[in-house]
Formats: sequence, structure tokens, C-alpha cells
Amino acid sequence: MVVIGPAGTGKTWIAATHAADLYRNRVISKIILTRPNVPCGRSLGYFPGSMEDKFAPWATPVVEAIKERIGKAPFDIAVKSGDIEMVPFEVMRGRSWKNAFVLLDEAQNTTLAEIKTFLTRVGEDCTMVINGDVSQCDLAEASGLRTVIDLIRSHSLPIPVIEFTLADIVRSGLCAMWVRAFEAAHL
Repeated sequence: MVVIGPAGTGKTWIAATHAADLYRNRVISKIILTRPNVPCGRSLGYFPGSMEDKFAPWATPVVEAIKERIGKAPFDIAVKSGDIEMVPFEVMRGRSWKNAFVLLDEAQNTTLAEIKTFLTRVGEDCTMVINGDVSQCDLAEASGLRTVIDLIRSHSLPIPVIEFTLADIVRSGLCAMWVRAFEAAHL
């Protein structure tokens, strides 16, 4: 499933809390989270620590939603046991995900190579959700998300594409005001 739309529509929160509910109810045995590590502004440099420490700031919005749903202690236990895993693109090749909910957040910032690597990891009994806002792509090259949407439509692939609009913004009235202003100015 591909979910697209402007900032503040709840794309990340809905997908993350749905994954948490499936995990908590034992419908799935694993949650895989990934997100491109592309800054939307100037970089602050490299993060210290392990791969998990380096990836943690990128995964924060998804992690917060899951913790909110299942609680901090169950989340920590699930991470330690490997039931919840944060997988950066750098280590994704060769993986195969089964009986899992796999969430790619901020997919507008994936390259074609990254989105191809991501989509070819899907195994049996796997639900994949790809979230993004194509208007907020921070790449100099073509967005992998835009390519996937084009492929779904041009090949009539049986993948649902859910499109939120400006009317669906729930974050705040101020968020909606700014999104509308940027859109009206074609920025």
C-alpha cells in the first residue's frame, strides 16, 4: 500500500499505530521500520554510536507513535528481542521479510535504487506500507516514491494508493494554513 499526501495528514501515525496494534494482537510477529536518512536542511554532521544510535533520530516519529500505542517497556522489550527492527537502507540488501509489517516512512526521499531494494525484500505474509509527500522531496534526483506511483498506475499493479488532500490535515490549523500557503505559491 502506498499512502501519499501533504504534511499533517497522519500518514506516519496511522501506519505506525496500525503496526503496533497488529503486533500487540499477535497478527504479525515483527515490525520493520525504515526511512531514508536524507536531511531536509543542512546536515549537522555524523551521529556518534552504533548503527541503531545513528538511525534512531530518523526513526523517532515512527518510534514515538508505536511507543504511544504499546507502551515504552513493551517497545523496549520488542526491540531487544528483534521483534521491532529499524533497518537503514545501507544494510537492507539480502534481507527477506516474512510475517511482518514493514513501514517505509518519508519515501519521497528514496532514490530509485533504494525503493527497488526495499520493495524486493517482501516475503510471505508481509504487509508493506510506503508513506510520503511527493511535494517535500529533498533529493536532487528523481524520487523513488514518484517512480513507484507511476509504475503502479502505468502497469495497473494491484497496489492501493491512498491519497490524502489538504482537507485531511489534522496536525493543527496552523499546519494546514502553511501547507495551503506553500501550495498556493507553488513552492
